[in-house]
Amino acid sequence: ALLSSVVRKAPIALSHLLRRSVTGEPSAFSPIVSIALRWSAKGTNNRRIHSESCLHHGEYEWKDPKSPDEIVNVTFIDKDGQPRQVKGKVGDNILYLAHRHRIELEGACEASLACTTCHVYVDGEHLSKLQNATEEEEDLLDLAPCLAENSRLGCQIILTKELEGITLTVPKITRNFYVDGHVPQPH
Repeated sequence: ALLSSVVRKAPIALSHLLRRSVTGEPSAFSPIVSIALRWSAKGTNNRRIHSESCLHHGEYEWKDPKSPDEIVNVTFIDKDGQPRQVKGKVGDNILYLAHRHRIELEGACEASLACTTCHVYVDGEHLSKLQNATEEEEDLLDLAPCLAENSRLGCQIILTKELEGITLTVPKITRNFYVDGHVPQPH
């Protein structure tokens, strides 16, 4: 009897939690699992809970574009001055896109806005097309070595079609409080 009571109340509790999510969107309920309730017209005994995994940080960038309209061409210039052209897509985070293509852009804090190891220089043509840096990003950039007027944190740059052809230069040095010389591995 207790189990059937819990099962009957579970959809109500889940829908309450979904309504209280941060963005108000059911998909934002959990970064790990999204829950969809399937209701049957036959009555309350046929309710089923279906779960499916969602994308974790950086997993979106590992997916290929679904159409040519989504492609955004990006050029990374590495620490040695060598250009590397990659195809990103609308919505990609620059830090994770760099990891996918094995560009040496560390991101020690995993895009939590707590370090400067994903510091990049944005070409002048595209700098004005980026959203303004937040106060938190500007405060961190003040700690970045080799700061310049066009400095941004790669983890804060999300690709849009307006950024087609953007060139990002990786500074010659970064300050890693974890371990100097550490080479990041994609997760």
